[in-house]
Amino acid sequence: MTETITTRCAIAGGGPAGMMLGFLLARAGIDVVVLEKHADFLRDFRGDTIHPSTLQIMYELGLLGEFLKRPHQEVRELKGQIGDERVIIGDFRYLPTHCNFIGLIPQWDFLNFLAEHARRYRGFHLRMQARATDLIVEDERVVGVRAETPDGPLEIRADLVVGADGRHSDIRERAGLEVEDFGAPMDVLWLRLSKRPEDSQQTLGRIQAGVVFVMLDRGDYWQCAYVIPKGGYDKMRAAGLEAFRAAIVALNRALADRVREIASWDDVKLLTVSVDRLKRWARPGLLCVGDAAHAMSPIGGVGINLAIQDAVAAANILWEKLRTGPVPLEILKKVQERREWPTRATQRLQLFIQDRVISNVLARKTTPRPPLVVKLLQWFPPLRRIPARVLGMGFRPEHVHTPQAASAPRQ
Repeated sequence: MTETITTRCAIAGGGPAGMMLGFLLARAGIDVVVLEKHADFLRDFRGDTIHPSTLQIMYELGLLGEFLKRPHQEVRELKGQIGDERVIIGDFRYLPTHCNFIGLIPQWDFLNFLAEHARRYRGFHLRMQARATDLIVEDERVVGVRAETPDGPLEIRADLVVGADGRHSDIRERAGLEVEDFGAPMDVLWLRLSKRPEDSQQTLGRIQAGVVFVMLDRGDYWQCAYVIPKGGYDKMRAAGLEAFRAAIVALNRALADRVREIASWDDVKLLTVSVDRLKRWARPGLLCVGDAAHAMSPIGGVGINLAIQDAVAAANILWEKLRTGPVPLEILKKVQERREWPTRATQRLQLFIQDRVISNVLARKTTPRPPLVVKLLQWFPPLRRIPARVLGMGFRPEHVHTPQAASAPRQ
């Protein structure tokens, strides 16, 4: 039999956008159901960079101190190696915020932390292993969502349905919302290698002829990103695992005694990069946020933080209307009006880097040299604050304006 429940807001997707929005609405006294299709949040190689803009949100919620007690690494300078030259691209130490660093923390820890605190509010309901599969539409208005669970079908009637189910969103597909695809010249192979005591403590990106390789310090291991030309994965696999290991050693000889940890291609995860954006984020009864509204390139690791900014803006705009019933379409449109400009600006910057930098590097046969703009950052260190500001805070950082309802906490 189909289980049927009623709520003010049903959120499809328990990622950063969905969990943050669910938490903020429940904190404001709104009844909300979050649907997460997996049994837990434990998955490798998701966005694990928590930028200063997100850390500021945690501070405004009074959760920063507790959050930073969890194991994490802090990046205060963004460093890289272009050809044979070491460079510093960004300096986060001067940002006007409570945390002037990027935090590296597994996304499952971040999501579990949000879930733990959201459950303290009686209006928050998290349904794991519940995959949103279809929308309930009456008289051209979305009035709920259908989901599949291990216990059978679930039907949720809601005043608002939010699609936060990622770049391959079933919700936006069912809603018939048109997507603009801007393309990407590369894909990314994710893998992990052990970290040794003698290794550098700094996160580092390497740009060499034909390849970009990034190593993120995860405490006891390196999370590595190997950037390849779009659609080049099959060709790389055909060349063999040994050739792939050798390519990594050519980039960093210190890894020669540990590339055998890549025992098979199962240890390498392919991220198919896409950059897209919905033309309309909403229709009556439905709103899309985060990757469901705009898939981002992995450049800068900004996707998780942009999604969280969407969630904060949406909560600020919607919470009062949700207290009394369905939210008018003109109010839902205000979320897109608020967040579309920073999304467009971020994507334009990512596309510029993809088309003018990444594409050239991947096609290059000779050792690259730092371009003039990077040289200026080395000659005039205060200029490093500019990319740090854009990357760390974004083009329009949001702030928490939703209240904590006096009757919301569970007893």
